[in-house]
Amino acid sequence: MMKNKQTGWIFLSFIVFVFTTGCSSLPTTMPKKGEPLKIINDFSTYKKLIRLDSNQQMRSIQPMLPNIILDLRYASENNFMHRRMYPANLNYTFLRLPIIKALALAEIELNKMGYGLKVFDAYRPYAVTKKFWELVHDEKYVANPKKGSGHNRGTTVDLTLVNLKTKEELEMGTNFDNFTDTAHQSFKALPSQVIRNRALLKNSMESVGFKALETEWWHYSWISSEKFDVLNLRFEDLLNSR
Repeated sequence: MMKNKQTGWIFLSFIVFVFTTGCSSLPTTMPKKGEPLKIINDFSTYKKLIRLDSNQQMRSIQPMLPNIILDLRYASENNFMHRRMYPANLNYTFLRLPIIKALALAEIELNKMGYGLKVFDAYRPYAVTKKFWELVHDEKYVANPKKGSGHNRGTTVDLTLVNLKTKEELEMGTNFDNFTDTAHQSFKALPSQVIRNRALLKNSMESVGFKALETEWWHYSWISSEKFDVLNLRFEDLLNSR
């Protein structure tokens, strides 16, 4: 069993190398000091980008991850803002094409072990990040609009593990969007099962090319996020763009 698991991770690492190599030719979009952030506000520009490079595509998560569960917190009031930030009852979300492919690989391996994924957030329009900043204005909790975020780039996902049969979330020690030290990746004053659950999520995500955010156990970003532009496109427009 251990040998099979190690072989699986080696294979996934190879696939990740292929993905990241394919994205390495993209120019870095992170602004240099003093330069304005590049933001894609219109579909004509977005369409031009994906015609030049298919990796720029924003794709709906569900078709490629058949067992995925969505619990998009910002489409309801069940979030730290206590207000709805996305269209009501939103039941779809997006990531860039190579990021979805990597996430699908993680899901396949987790499914073999009896686990699945539940997504709390993925793509976030830049306008929403600006609203977060206006209301909170603290980089410990929300992204600074001057820099944009991985969510705006379609390269970051907030998620947890579930039991594939019961669909119940595995215990992670805190809820999503808990801004205490207990939510940190390095926090160890937790039951051993919680530590194992967090490690399983982290190992699964990092094996396919994501990196963990130290202060949030649920937050994972693609290792080449800076290669993608910040987007300020509506969910419904992305859904109808294919």
